[in-house]
Amino acid sequence: MGQKKRLRPKHIPQRTCIVCRQKRDKRQLTRIVRTPDNGVIVDLTGKQNGRGAYVCEQLACWDKITKDARLLNQTLLTEVSEAELAVIMTHKPGGTQTSTRIEGIA
Repeated sequence: MGQKKRLRPKHIPQRTCIVCRQKRDKRQLTRIVRTPDNGVIVDLTGKQNGRGAYVCEQLACWDKITKDARLLNQTLLTEVSEAELAVIMTHKPGGTQTSTRIEGIA
């Protein structure tokens, strides 16, 4: 009765980027999901129903899925249209975040 309970470290889910194959925390990746109703979309909540694929925040990974849609097609088991790919690319990590950090330092 007098024993203290050990606190377990909180579980942090890990996912793999479909391009560079590096494992990262789920919150560090962007989820792209194939939904039954809306087609292929970016899931900002990470909880939407459907088959998902994760992409890290590296610009090289985003550029690769832009140039070669076969990666998304194979992972999501569907054909990603040009319109869907254009919408996905609006969520690409931009250079504005990096430039803001650099301006803040200088």
